[in-house]
This record gives sequence, C-alpha cells and structure tokens, in this order.
Amino acid sequence: MQLTLPDDLPADAWPLGALARDYPDGFRVLPHAHPWNQLIHAVSGVMRVTTPQGTWIVPPNRALWVPPGIEHALRMDGPVAMRTLFVAPETAALPAGMCKIVRVSGLLRELILAILAAGPGDVASARMTHIHALIQDELRQLDAQPLHLPLPDDPRLKAVCDALLADPGRTETLEYWADVAGISSRTLARRFQQELGLRFTDWRHQARLAEALTRLARGTPVAVVAHALGYASPAAFTAMFRRTLGCTPRDCLPQAQST
Repeated sequence: MQLTLPDDLPADAWPLGALARDYPDGFRVLPHAHPWNQLIHAVSGVMRVTTPQGTWIVPPNRALWVPPGIEHALRMDGPVAMRTLFVAPETAALPAGMCKIVRVSGLLRELILAILAAGPGDVASARMTHIHALIQDELRQLDAQPLHLPLPDDPRLKAVCDALLADPGRTETLEYWADVAGISSRTLARRFQQELGLRFTDWRHQARLAEALTRLARGTPVAVVAHALGYASPAAFTAMFRRTLGCTPRDCLPQAQST
C-alpha cells in the first residue's frame, strides 16, 4: 500500500497541532514535504524515514524532527501507531534546515497525546497555551540520538555501503572493503569521515542497529537477530542495544521475542 500525504495542517493554522494514524507493516508514505516543522513519533512500531540527508530509524522511544520543506518518505516496519506533532516555523524550538533524531521523554509523549485529545474549542484555551509552552521547552532539551544512517555520493563508497546494507552482519575488515572499492584503506577511512561524518566501524554499527530494529519490530527473535548481525551471543547484542538506546530490545519493542 502507498499513500501520498496532503498537507494535513495549513500554514496559517494554529502554531501547534498533532495527527494520529495507524499503519500496517510495510505501509509506505510517498516522498512529500510540509510547510510546518514535524516531529515524527510513534507510540508503537518502527519507522524508517528517508530524506536527502540519509535514512533515519525511529523506534517508539525516539522521534525525528523534520524542518519545513525537507522532502521525506516513510516505511513502516511492523504495525505502527504514529502520533506526530506539527509546529509552525516561527515558533520552532529546534534549529531549521537539519533533521534530528531525539529521545522522547515521558512528559513530551503525554503532551503530544494531550494535543491529540483536545477538542476544537480547546485550541485557544489557557491550558493549550501552557501545553504549547511545555512542548517547546521539552524540544529545546532533547539530545540528538545515533539513529541516522547517512548515504554517500562517492561511487566507491556507495559500493561498500550498498554491500553492507544488503548484509549488515558482514564482518570483513576495512582493508577488505578498501580492496573492493579499489582504494587504500587509509583513503577509504578518510572518505567515510569526510563524506558521512562517521568512522567506518561506526557507520557499520549504525547499519546493524537499523536492521536490528526493523527485524525486531516484525517479531524476529532476539537470538536470531543477534546471530544474523554477527554478534557473538544474544547477551552481547542486548548489551550493545542497551548501551546505544538505553533500553533492552523487549523494553523498546514489546513485540520482540527473546528466543
């Protein structure tokens, strides 16, 4: 299934709004852009958001900030209950021009749900004004999270990244991939840093984490995911997951199976 989203909120509407939609596994939202800032968040399921800046993986305890005018497409990995927030450009709390993955605090999650529960007569109420101010304050305090997978333009780098995306569990060394690209390992390492802003090992880690979130959201057992992605044991995979996201696979994704 595919859908092209309209601009759900007009540019001259109230400066803060929310949208609730539920999607089945595999649903795709075609490339589109909004005149508003958008905080893309789901209370369940994992979303993969693609922009000109790369691919962003959005699990339930994270959200993606998308500034106005940035084209983005979405793919749902597992059933997704999306609860997204729209913020008018002139009242935005985060810098314009760049997407950013942020942690969703318990307070921010409840504030988004409060916006969704508000009726038409509540828009100009003092309570909504306070909720708006609290949301802006929460957004200012959100830290960026390592769930961005930038994609290269350099064809040599692209060949390496494409091979790792096709099988993120591959464990070959930087020297091996330099031979594949036809350049020295020093040059390949430099190109990763210059073009993608990440070391080779960090980019591969991001690719593995993205694949892990996708598989876990679809109910693949943790042990199977750990083995497929090259981890020595489910415990080693869970330790990496907790270290990166601050929660276990089961805590982040209740549908994840331990065995």
